[in-house]
Amino acid sequence: MAVRIKGVLPDAPCGGTAIKSGDCLVKINGHEIMDVLDYRFYQNEAVLTLSLVDSFGNGYEVDIKKGEYEDLGLEFDTYLMDKQRSCRNKCIFCFIDQLPKGMRKSLYFKDDDSRLSFLFGNYITLTNISEHEISRIIKMHISPINVSVHTTNPELRVKMMKNKAAGKSLEILKRFSNAGIAINCQLVLCPGINDGKELERTLSDLIALSSVESIAAVPVGLTKYREGLPELKPFDKQSAGEVIDIIDRFGDICKKRTGSRKVFAADEFYLIAKRQIPPADYYEDFAQLENGVGLWALFKSQADEAIESFPAPKRPKKVSCATGVAAYPLIRNIIDMAMDKWHNLYCEVYPVKNKFFGENITVAGLVTGRDLINQLSGRDLGERLFIPSVMLRREGDMFLDDVTLDELQKALNVRVTPVAVDGYEFIAALTSDL
Repeated sequence: MAVRIKGVLPDAPCGGTAIKSGDCLVKINGHEIMDVLDYRFYQNEAVLTLSLVDSFGNGYEVDIKKGEYEDLGLEFDTYLMDKQRSCRNKCIFCFIDQLPKGMRKSLYFKDDDSRLSFLFGNYITLTNISEHEISRIIKMHISPINVSVHTTNPELRVKMMKNKAAGKSLEILKRFSNAGIAINCQLVLCPGINDGKELERTLSDLIALSSVESIAAVPVGLTKYREGLPELKPFDKQSAGEVIDIIDRFGDICKKRTGSRKVFAADEFYLIAKRQIPPADYYEDFAQLENGVGLWALFKSQADEAIESFPAPKRPKKVSCATGVAAYPLIRNIIDMAMDKWHNLYCEVYPVKNKFFGENITVAGLVTGRDLINQLSGRDLGERLFIPSVMLRREGDMFLDDVTLDELQKALNVRVTPVAVDGYEFIAALTSDL
């Protein structure tokens, strides 16, 4: 296999050589190059021999001398130098299967690519990974790897993921652990299915693996678009509290054994159970922020420090903030503290119910532009409306329902400013004179 070269940077080590656009890179120092991981790993040496094939099918070699770890300067058609791999599972809780029809095509793609796990922190199920990839991860010591485990009961995992390979793939966890590959685990919990005794079994199995660094338990997210899908129910106060109790018990075991809790429940469990979220130091190095673990505590501690240290706005300000229903109490509390300190600041906070996906969905990252427009139109939003940047796609320009930031501003007749989910940046935005 070879990867097609799109371009060559003129000032890079490969610049000025015979390599040109349209040629294919086959090997580096005799090692076959199949994708970005091979390329990144094998280009690091100072003396390299590149084996290539030109657009006419003729093979040739180029010798390169460069700085160690210096990039060769080759550009490729795609970042991965290969197609992104999609998921082969039909998980009973899959959020993508619960999306309504008519959304943009990219939202329906289910990725399950081990390369994205290492490069971007994506979670993989290990059901879509070849022996070549497993061996390469171990050989290159690609670490950490993020794995959606859900359960370590092989039969239950097959049932939950509707993939006959789902049970056998758990053995890969042991191979990675034996090789010293750091593993972060995710458990999407469904009431009555993989919580309770099954959760205890899963945690017992995972904490026995020496290289498992963190485990996050998150509640299943259920939209209103579940027609034809397996029947699932959301967590309630009692069942969420039971999950927290199990998590705490296993966290205490890990803390005693290793000095780290390792096992954490997502903030949403505490909100459903109506329990106080632990302080920031409980979450140690916040290894599972992307799963909503410790996000509330970190944001609160950052905002508290910022309120103590930041100066007051230089002029009177009247602004507003919109967030999801789950985060509303936190944002309301922080805003109240800020207004108590700075009497020239006034900010109204609006919790936005998720009418698009259904009111069981309460996180800010799934609030749509249309729900913002429908629920905030006619409100006194002041001179500016702040929203969490996670409501927008990575490019920062569009909500999940394809409403653009510009369309939102025009519909509400107010300047809208996305703010990162960071307590310091939030307070800085509130007090800014821009």
